[in-house]
Amino acid sequence: MDETTRAALRRSLGTRARRWLLAGTVLAGLLAAVALVAAAAPADRTFAALSETVQSLMSVVTPLFGILLVRDLRGARADLGRRAGSPAQPGPVRVLPSVLAVGLPAVAVAVAGVLICAATLALTPAAVADEPWRHAGTVAVGSVLVQIVAGLVGTGLGLLLRSTVVAFLATIVLPLGLFALLGGVEAAQPWLTPFGSVRNLLSGDMSLLRWAQWLCVLLLWGVGLNIAGAMVLKRRGGPAGG
Repeated sequence: MDETTRAALRRSLGTRARRWLLAGTVLAGLLAAVALVAAAAPADRTFAALSETVQSLMSVVTPLFGILLVRDLRGARADLGRRAGSPAQPGPVRVLPSVLAVGLPAVAVAVAGVLICAATLALTPAAVADEPWRHAGTVAVGSVLVQIVAGLVGTGLGLLLRSTVVAFLATIVLPLGLFALLGGVEAAQPWLTPFGSVRNLLSGDMSLLRWAQWLCVLLLWGVGLNIAGAMVLKRRGGPAGG
């Protein structure tokens, strides 16, 4: 691991504001889990059912970590341009380390959500479903994958859109908007939308077809958005390194 990647990882949770953001995200997940266990029918008190809501809720915030990393990247480009003596032609920066670094907060959010759901279900005094831990291992893995894709959506849209606020709103509006547009073609939703694949991953009932659907979503929303964003960053004012 080179110094650029280590620096990006440190930045991902390296400020007080970002640590507070992580704490707030985890707290929201905890409150949601407690409320769900209290309100749900016994048949719905399962690890998978809790995870679907808790991880989905927290995944709304996860892209913001990626957007903030991209904002750091833009600052690095501006600094390089000033040092080179030509702000209009900033020097090259490496996009890939910042994109990869979003994995750290994404995994932290996912693991926290897994622990919250497991503890809430295990400690509830109320009646639970007959098989409350069914598919628990797959759901736990799926939780990590859900948050990683959410973080990558954040870096991708952060690269494409200059405004942090607009980029964050886009991480909510665009995926959910496409999901709604495809409401009449439900078979396409898990292939083309993050939310469609999220429901599969967090159900724990994964087949080879569903893994292929998640891979398609990863390529479109995780890889494709970031490649497009890196190209836009390069076109706007100088080369962006890999």
